[in-house]
Order: sequence, then C-alpha cells, then structure tokens
Amino acid sequence: MAAGYRVDARRWQVLFDDLILTVGRRFRRPEPRRRVRDFVRGLLAPLPRKNCWTIAEHAGDTGPDGMQDLLTRVTWDDAAVRADVRDFIGKQLGDTEAVLVIDETGDLKKGRHTVGVQRQYSGTAGKIENCQLAVHLVYATENGHAMLDAALYLPKSWCDDPQRRAEAGVPEQVRFATKPQLASRMIEAAVTAGLPCRWVAGDEAYGGDPRLAARLRALRLSYVLAVACSHQVITGLGVYRVDVLASELPASAWQRVSAGRGAKGHRYYDWSFTALPHTTDGHGGHHWLLIRRNRRTGELAFYRCWSPEPAALRTLVMVAGRRWKIEESFQAAKTGLGLDQHQNRRWTSWHRWTTLVILAHAFLAAATADRHRPDPAGLIPLTANELRHLFNVLIIEPTRRHTDALLWSIRRRRHQAQAVTSHYARQALTEP
Repeated sequence: MAAGYRVDARRWQVLFDDLILTVGRRFRRPEPRRRVRDFVRGLLAPLPRKNCWTIAEHAGDTGPDGMQDLLTRVTWDDAAVRADVRDFIGKQLGDTEAVLVIDETGDLKKGRHTVGVQRQYSGTAGKIENCQLAVHLVYATENGHAMLDAALYLPKSWCDDPQRRAEAGVPEQVRFATKPQLASRMIEAAVTAGLPCRWVAGDEAYGGDPRLAARLRALRLSYVLAVACSHQVITGLGVYRVDVLASELPASAWQRVSAGRGAKGHRYYDWSFTALPHTTDGHGGHHWLLIRRNRRTGELAFYRCWSPEPAALRTLVMVAGRRWKIEESFQAAKTGLGLDQHQNRRWTSWHRWTTLVILAHAFLAAATADRHRPDPAGLIPLTANELRHLFNVLIIEPTRRHTDALLWSIRRRRHQAQAVTSHYARQALTEP
C-alpha cells in the first residue's frame, strides 16, 4: 500500500548511501567517513537541539570527541564536499532553465569572539543585532530546490584585526569581500563546474550592485534582480527613478500573472515590464524593468532584468517568484537541520557544520523531487519535513546504535562542572 502513496523508503536509502559514498572519498580514513554518515543522520533526526554532544549520543558514540574532531581537527576540504553536493544536485534536479537564487541569512550571537560576529543588520531579525551573516546559493527548478553553497561574510572590523583573525582561525588569504562579491564567486564556481542553469535571482542587496549584474552578463546568465524604489534607469526619454516610472504607467500596462503556486492558491500580482535601451558594455542582450504591484495593498516592488535572448513577461515573473524558494530552504535548514544551532566559533568549524547541513538538505531535495504525475491517492507530494520524519522512523531508528543514557548524563554534568570551575577560576584572576 505504501507504493500507492509514493513512499519509497528503499529509494531514499539508496540516494542517501550514494551521496555519503560520493563525499566519503574526500576522507582518508574510514572513521571520519563513518562519522560524516552518522553526523548527517543526526542532523536529519528529530533531536531537540543539534550540536556535537546530541549528535554523538544519537550515533551511539561513547563521547562527543569524535564529532568535535570532525569539525575541527580531521583533515578534509569542505569546499570539495560542497562541490560533490553540487554535482549530486545537478544529476538529481538538473534543468537548463534552473534559477540560481542568492540571499543572506543571519544567526544571532552573544559576545564578540564567534567568527564574523558584529552588530549589523539582519534580515532574519529585521533589525540591527549582534550576529553572523552568510551568503547562500540555492538551486531552484520546477521539480525542487536545494542549497548548493555558502560563504561567511567577514566584516572589515574582522579583516583588519590580526588578533581576532588568528583566534578564530581565519585563513591568511581571506580578504574583505562584499556580499555581492561572495555571491558572484559562488555563481561563477557553479557555472564553471557545468551546473545546468539559465537564471539568477536576488533581492535589493544584489540588484543594487552594478558589478554583479555586469559579471552575470559576462557569464551569459539571465537575471531578475530586485532594486530599490530609488533606483534609476535610462529610458529613451532620459533618466528616471523607477517609482516615478511606475506612477506614470496607464492601467493598460498592468497584467495579472501568477508568481507561482502557494499553499492556498496561486500568488497573483499585477505586473508591468518596460524594455530599456541596450547598455554599452559589449554584452548585448535585452534589458527590462519589471514592476510588481500587490493587488490588495498596492505596494510596489521593482526588478532589473536581462537576458541574452528575448523573454516573455511570464518567464520573468516565474523567475521573480522562484526567488522565494531560498526562504523555504532557510526555514527547512534552520527548523529541521540545525543550520543556526551550531556552537562553533572558528572559521573552519563554521564552514564544516554548514557544509554538512547543505549535504543533508541536498538529500531531502533529491528525495522529494516531484518528477511524477499527481498521486493516485490524491495526496500532496512529500515535503522535506515529512520525508525527514519518515526517513528517521523507517531508516535511521531501526539501524542506529543506542548508548547508556545514564552514562551520557554523567558525562554532560561532569563537562558542565569543569566549565563552571574554569569560568570561576578565570574570573578570580581579574576580580577581587
């Protein structure tokens, strides 16, 4: 009966094993290969909190040292593992019309010692907070979407402070780069590796950077990038702010088009697009200004668009709507996979934790890829959260090792006692 409900646990197991086997060649010894498998299974499990302690206990290890070593001391290249994940996603979800979506997300932190942390604006919090920021790249197609790559944003205050860099293990070759520059590097690496894609989408932080747009044109990647209402464009009649152009559009210039399917129906907006003169950068192609109007509130959003070939309004709207897939990826990675639950202060451990989360999310994306006709039982396709639950019940739990809960309780309390003693001893050196 399970087959009639499109639950194929055997296929999930094969997908998971193939992915772990692929990245396993990046490790020289069998112990870290086993720990990578157990680490990712722990990320997929419904643990109340995800860190090296809880993941090690879930794996049946006698202590957290092995999982901590995987993030700190074991020799492996996290960038190479992310490249393996990218190739895996290309095979599972590959689509020549795919959209590369770029955006950043923030993790709130306390103190000043965690790598990259400072008071800065976080879209996650909606205000200035003490946080880390990281730029992420997501691969979005009609059949699914998956996280591909990530780059930690290192503020100038960190780049110009040798002591903080040394304490956090920031490599010597790392220099300050803006978020659009980090996005450009990840996009170029994906395209150079042969990942099939045509479009790039991003919010105002990326649409407002002319160097990123020029680089995308050089790579012959079409784009739909959001811009601010104060953004200026060149028209046949001169230079205008985009909000001024929108206010002068006649009623006939707007079309009602769906930006994609939602849980409660199509996401309908009113759209208008205007062709813009060609730029003189030698890349040719077609430029547009795309405007979205909320049908209920009248709120406007603006996009700069380019393609080497002519594109229809519905195509541009599809790309603009697919940008929201990165928010779904962030939600799944944070609530289900522990993306923001890491306790890593150093450069290497942050990138390794994030890479393993990306690997886990890639498995969920491949396993939930909707390549079939509607379910004969009338069910919606499996979501990432539902598949994660079923994978844990059907695959992980029947095979995982169990350890003595009392021994783990003793180990945790001993570790906490040692930490308290250390904190008080250090305080006694400076306080009367």
